[in-house]
Amino acid sequence: MKKILVAIAIGLLIIVVAGCGSVSPEVKPTAVALNTATNTPALTPLVSAPSPTLTVENQIKNEPTATPLPETPTPLAIADNMVEISAGSFIMGSDKGDAEDAPAHQVELPSFQLDRFEVTNTEFAKFVEATGYKTFAEQKGYANWRNNATAGKENHPVVSVTWDDAMAYCTWLKKRLPSEAEWEKAARSNDGRIYPWGNDWNPANANVKATNQRTTMAVGSFAAGFSSYGVADLTGNVWEWTADWYKPYSGNTAKDAYYGEKFRVTRGGGWFDEQPQATTFNRNAAAPEKTANDDLGFRCAR
Repeated sequence: MKKILVAIAIGLLIIVVAGCGSVSPEVKPTAVALNTATNTPALTPLVSAPSPTLTVENQIKNEPTATPLPETPTPLAIADNMVEISAGSFIMGSDKGDAEDAPAHQVELPSFQLDRFEVTNTEFAKFVEATGYKTFAEQKGYANWRNNATAGKENHPVVSVTWDDAMAYCTWLKKRLPSEAEWEKAARSNDGRIYPWGNDWNPANANVKATNQRTTMAVGSFAAGFSSYGVADLTGNVWEWTADWYKPYSGNTAKDAYYGEKFRVTRGGGWFDEQPQATTFNRNAAAPEKTANDDLGFRCAR
């Protein structure tokens, strides 16, 4: 299962969690770690880092035994810090994860380019300065990306941006958000790996709950966590928006009231997530027009 992230209301984030049985459509039970965005007034330096609330513990089901990885492609760097993801097929989804992750299926993609790093505070600030853009959270008077873009965090991923905010940034650069399949291929490569770095879980390779930072870190801080294509932070640091609606894969018969064209898929897990959310195939979703969390950012594709 997953968390379904929705709106901020009067400075507080409302988390709508997916569920089963006869629950209200506004509440969806979950069996994974939840973290609420703080979305509080302007931040001040803390002696100890904050912890999100509403945490539910779980372990990944039936994780495969690690197997040796075949040789992987050498990433091709693009001038503006993008990498080339080669054309070809890969296995998307998993029969070993949550219901919405299944079934494992083959997907054919043309080549595309993906940002090597998550969009940073510095990069987003340039966009705002050039266009005068105001994010959803700013318009509503909520805690917003500026509260996290404090001195020393210039190269941290921008957060508290909605899907619409992310799209506006990518469009300004004549780019776009990656599709869910593109995101997974960049993380998973052609060998079906469970994590961007391979098949063995190692929390030292990403900014996740076990890293004990409880906040974002500079992009690219975990060299051992890069994917085979040379893409950083596809696990941990922040969840990332993708272009796609949250819909079932072909052949998936699991019931989910949140399937459809209401929520956009997010991927990768954030700084307060655990092993189940850190996999290359784990799916999450959020309301695109109003979800602006302190563990949710994005990167662009083209």
